[in-house]
Order: sequence, then C-alpha cells, then structure tokens
Amino acid sequence: MEDKLKSSVGLRLLIIGVLSLVLLIPAIMIQDLISEREARRESAVLEVSDKWGKAQMIAGPILMIPYQRFIKDEKNNLVTLTERAYLLPESLAIATELLPERRYRGIYEVILYNARIKMRAHFAPVSLEGLNIPANDILWREASLLLGLSDLKGIRDISTVNWNGKELVANPGIEWKEVLETGITVKPELAAAAESYQFAVDLNLNGSGEIQFLPVGKETQAMVASQWNNPSFIGQFLPVQREVQANNFRAEWKVLHLNRNYPQKWTGAQPLLPASAFGVKLLLPIDEYQKTTRTAKYAIMFIALTFLAFFMTEILNKKVIHPIQYILIGLALILFYTLLLSISEQLSFNRAYLIASAAIIGLITAYAKGVLGSNWVTAIIAGILIVLYGFLFVVLQLQDYALLLGSLGLFVILAIVMYLTRKVDWFALARPGSEAFK
Repeated sequence: MEDKLKSSVGLRLLIIGVLSLVLLIPAIMIQDLISEREARRESAVLEVSDKWGKAQMIAGPILMIPYQRFIKDEKNNLVTLTERAYLLPESLAIATELLPERRYRGIYEVILYNARIKMRAHFAPVSLEGLNIPANDILWREASLLLGLSDLKGIRDISTVNWNGKELVANPGIEWKEVLETGITVKPELAAAAESYQFAVDLNLNGSGEIQFLPVGKETQAMVASQWNNPSFIGQFLPVQREVQANNFRAEWKVLHLNRNYPQKWTGAQPLLPASAFGVKLLLPIDEYQKTTRTAKYAIMFIALTFLAFFMTEILNKKVIHPIQYILIGLALILFYTLLLSISEQLSFNRAYLIASAAIIGLITAYAKGVLGSNWVTAIIAGILIVLYGFLFVVLQLQDYALLLGSLGLFVILAIVMYLTRKVDWFALARPGSEAFK
C-alpha cells in the first residue's frame, strides 16, 4: 500500500481531495462558533439597552377625536358605539441632537445615545369633513393628542406640551392601540369653530442603536446631528442633504404626504403608519464577527490552494508527503479562524488578522522545513502563504470589488500552476517506478 501510495499520482490526488472535503466539517463548525459568539454579543447589547433604552421610534403628534355611531342590534334596539377619527398635522419639524455613548458589557461594546429632540407641529383648523361623521356626534371634549414613543423607559425628561400657548401635562400610555402601541397622551382643548393649533414639545430621550421618525406631517422636515462618524441612514426615506465627516454627521429629510401610503385623516386603525419610518443607525466602525464570517467563507480556497502548493512541491521536488501530514497542515489552516475570532474580540480586526496569520504562516513554514528539508522549497511555501493571507486581507478591505479581485486572483493562480507544470509528463509520473518517484 505504501509503494502504491508513493507511485500513484492519481491516488494521492484523490486522497488530497477527500481530505480537503473532510476539513470542511471543522470549517463549518468554526462558522457556527462565530454565529454563537455574535449571538452572545447581541444578548449583551440587549441586556444593556433594555435598562438604558431600546431603539426609539417617535411618531406624532396625532390628534384623536372620538365620535358616536348609532346602530341597531339583533333585537332592533339602538346601540351607541364610540369610535375614533385621527388627524395629522399640516407641518411637522423635528430637530434632533444625538449624544452617543460607548458602554461595555464584559468584552462587548454597546453603542447608546441620548437624544435631545425639539418637535414643532401645526394643525390646520380641525375638520372631519369627508369622513361621513355628523357634526352633532363628535365628542370634542374627549379628544386626545397622541405622541408615540417605542420605549417609555428611555424618557429622561420632557417639557410640558405646549398647545396654542397653553401648557398641558403629559400622561403615560395610549389607551387605544389602533394606531400607536406605546407613548404619551395629553388632553388638548378643541373647539368646533375653525381654528388652527400649534404644538411644541422638547424631549430628552435615551435609546440605543438607532432612532427613527414617522412622517406624519403633510410636510415633514427632520434634522439629526451627532458627534458620530459612522451613521447608516435607514427606513423608507434617505436624507435630502447629508454631511458625514471624520468626527460627526448631519442629515436632513423632507417628506411630503404624497410620499407615504396613508391620508391626513381617517377613522379606525391605520396599520400602514409604521412602514413609513425613517432615521439613522449608529454603526460600530468595525464588526469583527461579520469580517470573521466573510474570512471563514474562504476556508475551502485556502485549504485547496495550500494543498496544491504542497502537491506541486511533491511533483517538482520529488518528495512524497504523507496524508497525515496533509491533515496536520489542514488543521493549522482551520485553527487560523479560531485565533482570528478570539483575538479580534480583544483587539481591532486588522491587528488580530496580522497576529493570527503570522502565527499560522510561521507554524506551517516551520513544519514544512522539517518535512521537506529544503530551505528554498520552504521559502516558496512561506511566500505562497504570505501571498494567500495578504490577498484575503485585501479582498476583505475592498468589499465592493471582492468578486472582481477574487476572480483575477484565481486566474493568476491557475496561470502560475499551468506554467509550472507545462513540461511535466503526467503519464510518466503515474507509472510505478518512474524516475520522478524513485
């Protein structure tokens, strides 16, 4: 069996191919480990943000006016039902200053913020025309003004609500869940006579990760500014103006009622309201788990190319490498991802990549020197590994061009292999007792 293994190129190629596939099993386990560590990080983030304040969504103000509707039941008795009509402001202006904070839960970093929000809105003279509600059935005195806040725990301070120059006290909770789930409620003074209304409130709000707004105004203008250099603009609308600098950003939105899929007034529930949200997410500059996951996806390429390099060494250097030695080299390649994951949780990803790749290159190079016993062949193996790990690092940095660069890299590798093996007589190598394997 030993003589057959040494003399049969096809058999050794088959064994190398099987070993490459077998080594994909620990590579998949590494990806599961990365997902597990990322889930643990998310759990730590959730634990901190749950106490500080979760991602916030601000909706409103929305004017709710109840009215009576009369129907007859099965026994022909007149029954009075109370239903609700909702009106949105003509204009809404939101100015927000985000003050980011970094907190730590163990080794995990959590991005929190304190939002200083100024909201100003203008309501046109209240009219329920077009909703088929008789004027005498409207309950003006039971009207409410709703302001939706997704996490009331994050409220640090709130000014009294100013309604046409009068200060109103805000009460927690929203009694009717037709439009908003959570928030605060105030009791405004309304009159049936045509009169416009001005609304103003200042909020001091804690949150984490992201903040979003609903464009409930017929014209909604929003501005967010922060001392954070890595924002991601999310939701249904992008800013009309934005400026992202090294240490801060500023973004402005303008949304018209024609841009969203619900009217200025309606009766009953309105499930389309949350779908129009827009805002900003504070991203960490480096997500080590995403980059490590992308790196692990190249495991089969690293195993195949490294095994190919050693196999070409067998062909050109007339030195047979045992399958066990291939397994040890493959396990060293897999160990790289565990080192990268564990070190990147403590240091920056780039530094972790440098340390992990240097350790594995050094380990495989030293082993190759002991197995092959040739300085120049060992130097070639080390050079190939340095090029491979350097190539992967460049691919990770140039995400938009990863496919192009990867395709060109594989083309170059194939061209080099074809060039080096252009004069190899494969039929002669396959015959037992050929000079190449004596």
